[in-house]
Amino acid sequence: MKYAKNILETIGNTPMVKLNKLTEGIDALVLAKVETFNPGNSVKDRMAVKMIEDAEADGRLKPGGTIIEGTSGNTGMGLALGAIVKGYKLICVISDKQSKEKMDILRAVGARVVVCPTDVEPTDPRSYYSVSKRLAQETPNSWYVNQYDNLSNTAAHYEQTGPEIWEQTEGKITHFVVGVGTGGTISGVAKYLKERNPDVKIWGIDTYGSVFKKYHETGIFDENEIYSYVTEGIGEDILPKNVDFSLINGFTKVTDKDAAVYTRRLALEEGIFVGNSAGAAIKGVLQLKEHFKPEDVVVVLFHDSGSRYVGKMFNDDWMRERGYLDDEITKAEDLIKDHSDKPLIVVRTEELVSHAIDRLRKYKISQIPVIDVDGFVGSIDETDLFRSYVEDKDIATKPIKDVMGKPYPIVMANTSIEEISKLINKDNQAVLVDLGDGRHHIITKHDIISSIK
Repeated sequence: MKYAKNILETIGNTPMVKLNKLTEGIDALVLAKVETFNPGNSVKDRMAVKMIEDAEADGRLKPGGTIIEGTSGNTGMGLALGAIVKGYKLICVISDKQSKEKMDILRAVGARVVVCPTDVEPTDPRSYYSVSKRLAQETPNSWYVNQYDNLSNTAAHYEQTGPEIWEQTEGKITHFVVGVGTGGTISGVAKYLKERNPDVKIWGIDTYGSVFKKYHETGIFDENEIYSYVTEGIGEDILPKNVDFSLINGFTKVTDKDAAVYTRRLALEEGIFVGNSAGAAIKGVLQLKEHFKPEDVVVVLFHDSGSRYVGKMFNDDWMRERGYLDDEITKAEDLIKDHSDKPLIVVRTEELVSHAIDRLRKYKISQIPVIDVDGFVGSIDETDLFRSYVEDKDIATKPIKDVMGKPYPIVMANTSIEEISKLINKDNQAVLVDLGDGRHHIITKHDIISSIK
């Protein structure tokens, strides 16, 4: 009988799949190493178990101990499988930008999940790096994994992933492309492949907001490059010891939008349901296409499963909120279609200025149309209110009609964005859209700017 003694024995030997539609413009054979076939649905299963086994071997992890790690979710899943099979407890520290699905999955496999803010410095006591270290110090019989600097991470891919890729391509691989986060995958695979053939080119996929690309090219760790980004699993605001820059030929950066869009395209056009970093990776391959020749064999690694991003990249509302869906926006009605069902906030001429201020604050808006029994007769703008307050501290008790500006222009629903843009200027901060049946909606500068792709 053929069977695995436990789930950990099913890790590895993931398939290599030829990409067809998305790579039509590339003069090379492009193959995807699809790591979602691992039992924890990601490449991180490999290094998680390797790190546990090495820690057991040298006594850092003792029987009945607690494993503690900061993770974007996938390493946590691999550690959870190891903890279940081997009898350990697990605490996963995760940043709040990670998908809810990742957090729920970790809890489902028995991990305690601690969520930390994303947009803080690594040295901030609230960061998931700092919280992980603190919990390790406070928890008896615990082991802090530290996948960023734990070189067992790289070793796992040198021993497993690299040899698999070499064997599956019969040594014909010419380029390896992969997203870089902790650095273990790119460094381990690169070390193995370059030992077999020093001419194999290694390309890392980075994201905007991360330091890798500039550091590789200049040796400068530029803190000005660090800012919050949406793409999960790749990029860093630190330099992990697992990233061996000497083995990497170059980096290309991929935007958050492109990573999200190409994640969806992989599912729709290739039938490969994989995660956010895979979208970044295949877009990176397309950006690098001038480096490939017809006889080349390009291998791109897809890290994890799309199931962990159902509420994000695979959710139209989430994509639309961030401007990632290329809906055609040409008319007034296109600008307001996502909120045209909401009532127009107005004030009346005889109401007090304090009422307008309350509505500006409550609805977090900057402009309000003013009406009377005959219709729209004026407007209130927060900038004008501030100017009036500077001149008269008792402004809040005065009627709206004493401080209101001229009414906003009214346009039809099919009015072009170009025409609307001409109407919005320093003297006129908004326009009203006539939706018919007596309904109106407001378009502001913010709506115009949000439509820019």
